[in-house]
Amino acid sequence: VCFNGDFIPADSSYLTADNRAFKFGDGLFESIRVINGRSFNLSNHYKRLTEGLKTLSIQLPLSLTEERLSELVDELIQRNKIDQGGRMRLSVYRSGSGTYMPQNMNAEYVIEAYPLDDNFFKLNESGLSVDIYDDIPKPTDVLAPFKTSNGLLYIMASVAAREQGLDDVLLVNGNHNIIEGSSSNLFIVSNGVLYTPTIEDGCVGGTFRMHLINLAIENGIKVYECSLTPQNLLAAEEIFFTNSIKGIQWVGSYKTKRYYCEIAKELVDLVNSNLT
Repeated sequence: VCFNGDFIPADSSYLTADNRAFKFGDGLFESIRVINGRSFNLSNHYKRLTEGLKTLSIQLPLSLTEERLSELVDELIQRNKIDQGGRMRLSVYRSGSGTYMPQNMNAEYVIEAYPLDDNFFKLNESGLSVDIYDDIPKPTDVLAPFKTSNGLLYIMASVAAREQGLDDVLLVNGNHNIIEGSSSNLFIVSNGVLYTPTIEDGCVGGTFRMHLINLAIENGIKVYECSLTPQNLLAAEEIFFTNSIKGIQWVGSYKTKRYYCEIAKELVDLVNSNLT
């Protein structure tokens, strides 16, 4: 792993019990895909990270510029001998001790890297089964667009999916709008047009989400960011999730409704063709 710029064995003791991410969830993280032994979409990850840290009043080390992060990421990939597909996690947290009142605003960080079996993005063979999870609505606040170290909402949603025998669940906000999955952004397809929840509705500002929106528009596919309801799900021909590691994962069923994956297949091919 890379710990504050130094490369050390992953099984060494580099995090202590007073770590603020462990105690309070006081930090952010980015999940980054590796393709052909190189990081994918790193610039957008860095942009979201710096915006999130500004929101949390955490000061990233001035030395950790986007260029320096790219160098560290490349070296970690090489040290872990990942020459094809992989995944990385960049965790940034507030350093120092203190309780709810931090003693300083400086950041520390850890970068991890692991190989994956698939080099490029791969569509799931069987469609996912989903339902709505509304036990804990997600707040539409300034933290909503970022991947914070506090993941309890997503953990509880995932537990509910398992208990119901589902592959995933759909989260809602306080207005009962559908906003995202337990670990992914959400898209639906109606009449060949893509619809995805707005950031204002409380979904994570996914890096792959934005990459896909831009790629779709460049290739003549209409995309609208808007509020989605359960009625929109029932009227859709396709539903799929997106995240930076798995890419696109299509949904096969929501309640008694069944879906296709024609546009999802087209988009996966489009994403992969732009990587080669």
